[in-house]
Amino acid sequence: MVDAPKWAWMNGKFLPWSDCTLHIRSHAVMIGGSVFEGIRAYWNAEHEELYIFKMREHLERLQDSARILRMKPVPVEELERVCISLLERNGIREDAHLVPVAYLGEGENFTALSKTRDEGLFVSAIPRPGGKWLEVGKHVRVSSWRRISDNSIPPRVKAAGNYLNSRFALQEAWQDGFDDTILLNDRGTVAESSGACLMMIRKGQVCTPPVTAGILESITRTTLISLFSECLKKTVVEREIDRTELYYAEEIFICGSGMEVVPIVSVDRFVVGSGKKGEITEAIQKIYFDIARACNAAVHAEWRTPVYGRKDR
Repeated sequence: MVDAPKWAWMNGKFLPWSDCTLHIRSHAVMIGGSVFEGIRAYWNAEHEELYIFKMREHLERLQDSARILRMKPVPVEELERVCISLLERNGIREDAHLVPVAYLGEGENFTALSKTRDEGLFVSAIPRPGGKWLEVGKHVRVSSWRRISDNSIPPRVKAAGNYLNSRFALQEAWQDGFDDTILLNDRGTVAESSGACLMMIRKGQVCTPPVTAGILESITRTTLISLFSECLKKTVVEREIDRTELYYAEEIFICGSGMEVVPIVSVDRFVVGSGKKGEITEAIQKIYFDIARACNAAVHAEWRTPVYGRKDR
């Protein structure tokens, strides 16, 4: 279990963790009226430095999500300072996870579907090491639930309420003895897993569903597309993927800031490849973590923000 950190930040102030509360009648609580981000920070023991990975890109996506929900503009530069200060104030010197949230407060007459009287922001940060799935991989099933559509609740908006769709699918998968799930979109082609984008290697070609397939426009997905080209000389093809293609794939992995890069070792009890993490998955996973941790300080330093004041070296 992770111990609660001492501090969080809410509406302009650093507050003790237990003092950061929302009213039970806020729209954030009643109807999932909030947008959020999950940002990773990686500890480099040699540098004695904690690096926040792609913080600006995450906060700009938070700004975009808030805009689609017609919320107040998100102050990106202020939240950058808050994220750095919060990690430093809590003295976190291990891998960590930051969650900035823009939320809707209480509605008129305290009702759920009404105009809100206030909005707010908060940021929390906790230690979060990588999970066992990075090595052993996940067994997944294709869900009977469909991924939400841009014409109903836009999946490219990282809204709290959207994740009920994922929870329905996950509960079904867990009930049936799987680790995770893959959702199809309203066209019947592959969208994403419960909380991460999907990449498939078939006949040596790396493929991933397009951003119009009902996926979150993932920052990690974009990063890996770039790294495949730059480091492995492979062009990632963005195209529709049929369900049965997953059964034929040599490798599959899911990726996201929280999930990182996790191999899929079976789909619907069909073994993927050797049933273990594949060579291409392992290669891109190592490249990703080496950059995020600043193992080579000269490579993509612009993607990392040091917390404790040291420069990449």
